Amino acid sequence: MQQPVTASHDAHATLTARSDAPDMVKVWDWPLRATHWALAFFVLLAWFTPGKYDGLHRFAGYTVMVLVGFRIGWGLFGTRFSRFHAIGRRLRAAPAYLFNLRHGRTGRYRGLNPAGTAMLVALLLLLAVSTITGWLSTTVRFFGVPWVEDTHGYVSDAVIVLVVIHVLGVLAMSVLQRENLIRAMISGWKRRHP
Repeated sequence: MQQPVTASHDAHATLTARSDAPDMVKVWDWPLRATHWALAFFVLLAWFTPGKYDGLHRFAGYTVMVLVGFRIGWGLFGTRFSRFHAIGRRLRAAPAYLFNLRHGRTGRYRGLNPAGTAMLVALLLLLAVSTITGWLSTTVRFFGVPWVEDTHGYVSDAVIVLVVIHVLGVLAMSVLQRENLIRAMISGWKRRHP
């Protein structure tokens, strides 16, 4: 039997606990998880294919564009932990959160912590710019235009840097909070208590 539980740092939230593991609660829904892993795959595919495999590179870029659009829509209309409802508050809390993190104080968040929220916003913005400038560079009007090509290249490089920081951050938080956050993004379930 599943029972609602209250989530810390997520006021007025009730979550469903697993009957076979009552200390686990459902956080990430399947559309969010599928979008996350598809973005990871297609961003890396786009990163490794320009020049020699331009058709594949364009396909990956257009797929990323669609996935970013879906993620923004899901952030507006999706399930609770997919929505952007607390994004402003979490972004304002990010500097203090990072300062506290230096001292090993992580807090407990069911969804994204403030640093994760900042990473989400930065990645979505940069992916949007990267895919739009990539698309523009294939049009007659903007083909070969230096600022379009340069913006696409620099922003795409910045995306990869943020991806590396994101992965390192997830690994660090998994160790600090003693919870496998990669598994949580695969299964959708996280621990109810620290």
